[in-house]
Amino acid sequence: MSDFTNDFWNIYISVLTLLGIIGCGILLWSQSQVKVKIEPSTNHQMKTTGHVWDEDLTELNTPMPRWWMWLFYITIVFALGYLALYPGLGTYAGKLGWKSADAYQTELKKADAEYGPLFNQYQQQDLKAVAADTKAHAIGERLFLTYCAQCHGSDARGNKGYPNLTDKDWLYGGAPEVIKTTILQGRHGIMPSMAAALGSDKDVEDVAHYVLSLSGSNSDPIKTVFGKSKFAACVACHGADGKGNQLLGAPNLSDKIWLYGGSSNTIMETIRKGRDNTMPAFEEFLGDAKVHVLAAYVWSLSNDVKAEQASK
Repeated sequence: MSDFTNDFWNIYISVLTLLGIIGCGILLWSQSQVKVKIEPSTNHQMKTTGHVWDEDLTELNTPMPRWWMWLFYITIVFALGYLALYPGLGTYAGKLGWKSADAYQTELKKADAEYGPLFNQYQQQDLKAVAADTKAHAIGERLFLTYCAQCHGSDARGNKGYPNLTDKDWLYGGAPEVIKTTILQGRHGIMPSMAAALGSDKDVEDVAHYVLSLSGSNSDPIKTVFGKSKFAACVACHGADGKGNQLLGAPNLSDKIWLYGGSSNTIMETIRKGRDNTMPAFEEFLGDAKVHVLAAYVWSLSNDVKAEQASK
């Protein structure tokens, strides 16, 4: 990366930018000096380029209107003025010292001053109570659509490699506080490659069929029998019954919920190559107060909020 942060690139970008603007100015000036000749033999009609379409549509060699040229000149002057005042020439910060990071921080401070008290109010409440609040639910939904929908989908039903948040199947647990911890700190789940531990491709296939049998899915009964003994290599994470371990983020293999798909080929691919999933942390980006509201919304997606409130 050091090759892209030395002074060469700063000079390269600056020179390239300035040459481009100056080149546009020279080209414009050179074209404005072109004089259009009049052909006396054609009744003072302007000289054509020689291009003719549809027998009689002729392209004339006429200059651009002066007002149009002056607009281009004004654009060039504006570009030079902008580059003098604002960042744009490599590492040059501009006379005004404007920075996008400063503008972003200013917007954040303004938003915190306006909405901070509301988020702080919800932060003092229990997550289930926040989930039952109509206004908090709407705020949480907006936060979800902005920061989470890219991976989990706008309907929160996930996608291949991204968990469905509307069911009761949780890799690390679905309690409100656990969900909040997941959003704040993120998760990094690793399924190691088990190809070497199992041995041959046949063993991998046998284990895949045994895994399918745990959830009652279609599987070869003979391969299932052979795969059961080989599944011992997976017990440390998924348990002897294949129900997983939320402390490790190891999935439950006995239901029919699959993160990457439940076909035998997909399961074999997972066993051979392993999986590496990362859920980013949002603590520094959103802060605890916003995450509190967001976690309440996510919890509500798979729980009957009204029933929870009525049971109290």
